[in-house]
Amino acid sequence: MLNSSKRNLSKAQNELYEWIKNYMHDFQHSPTIRQMMKGMGLKSPAPIQSRLKHLQEKGYISWQEGKARTLQIVDEIFEGIPVMGSVAAGGLIDTFSDISENLDISDIFKKKGVFALTVNGDSMIDACIDDGDMVLMEPIKDKYSLKNGTIVSAMVPGLGTTLKYFIKKGEKIYLEAANPAYEPIVLNLNEVVFQGKLLAVWRRV
Repeated sequence: MLNSSKRNLSKAQNELYEWIKNYMHDFQHSPTIRQMMKGMGLKSPAPIQSRLKHLQEKGYISWQEGKARTLQIVDEIFEGIPVMGSVAAGGLIDTFSDISENLDISDIFKKKGVFALTVNGDSMIDACIDDGDMVLMEPIKDKYSLKNGTIVSAMVPGLGTTLKYFIKKGEKIYLEAANPAYEPIVLNLNEVVFQGKLLAVWRRV
């Protein structure tokens, strides 16, 4: 799991992260920017927003800038989700009665350095990834090993970070949306910084 003592957090980032965790434990909801300013003894929202962005980029939180109460802590321990049988997508089957096994997804976080990003926009809607969803991403160690059709988060010069299908055609990279309303982004491979590839989508319902 993620750990607040990780060395990639600055003192100020770690201080805010620990304060947020304690606040959410006490109140069961996320704090506002103003509350975080007060908690950190700051008079301007800019340092808070900067720290939140760094915490999100490093995989500690999920946060939609400009939207109140959207902050979530990624450092959650999944002890095991009960698999209660099967559900029919065609004909009917008997309903479940007893827990048959546990679905343990904690290893995903422990072994693969998984981080989370909150989706803004509908460019991946046809891949069942909607605005407000949280995507769990696995870091990409070798961009040359990426397979066509992989959903990646990529930093594009002048555009920021985007979630798209990775397609390589010859010397060009195409970052393609799963929505016909969006045109592909065409770049050279050395113009893109790949952050991660999709592992799972988390949607609160």
